[in-house]
Amino acid sequence: MDSIGLTGGPVDGLANAASAARVPRTSVSEEPRISIVIPAYNEDDAIIAVLDRMFESVGLSCEVLVVVDSEDDSTVPVVVEYAQKEPRLRYLVNSYGRGPANAIRYGIDSSAAAVAVVTMADGCDDPRQIDDLARLVERGVAVACASRYMAGGQQVGGPFLKGFMSRLAGRSLRWLAHTGTRDATNSFKGYSTEFVRQVGIDSRDGFEIGIELTAKAKRMRLPVAEIPTIWLDRQAGVSNFKVARWIPKYLRWYRFAFGPPLTARQVRERMSAKTSAAHSAP
Repeated sequence: MDSIGLTGGPVDGLANAASAARVPRTSVSEEPRISIVIPAYNEDDAIIAVLDRMFESVGLSCEVLVVVDSEDDSTVPVVVEYAQKEPRLRYLVNSYGRGPANAIRYGIDSSAAAVAVVTMADGCDDPRQIDDLARLVERGVAVACASRYMAGGQQVGGPFLKGFMSRLAGRSLRWLAHTGTRDATNSFKGYSTEFVRQVGIDSRDGFEIGIELTAKAKRMRLPVAEIPTIWLDRQAGVSNFKVARWIPKYLRWYRFAFGPPLTARQVRERMSAKTSAAHSAP
């Protein structure tokens, strides 16, 4: 079997399924151009249709990393079975802490490609655009955004308040902070893994990584580009997105997008100082 479950740090490992052979990741014949990172939480069989569309749509060489928080996540047996026919697919067990932000961090840190594309396990993103996002990064952008709010893009379904706030944040950042995208909050993005490893990821809870890395690229004056996408609200299961809980975390990165240029080192120093101050506060 070609599925791999990691339970330690972001290094290559072996599958950990009860009745499966332990085979290292050697069946992928070429180095991937894209590492596709999918944070998942108890998706069960719903992830099958998402994987079907993805492998049908992506033409560039890739690895697909489904990242869960624990071995007993209901997504794992489904991915293990699917991987028996699809050697590009692996699952990873995130050891950075629970939640989607840590799962995405772990997946990017574990990626083998120079480009990482983050997409959701609920089928809301259009996998036909993964190749285009990756090619934008290969051409030199730090962050390639799938935008719901530019011409040709659309958001279909979803809570009104969530959509309104996301659109307002994206458009205002585009015009006031010149971020290079109208949809900084969308999680469906491609990243230069070199850029991500330079600046680090400081989000620890929700899906705010998209706006975080967009804001960091803007402060470093690195190119950000966008292509239109049509986002569909999930058709199966229940969304784990909690608007009220995560608004303050998005606002942190919204504010960070405004300010003078910074180097990667300065970005990391600022984040380290904020973390230290937060820990030392009474």
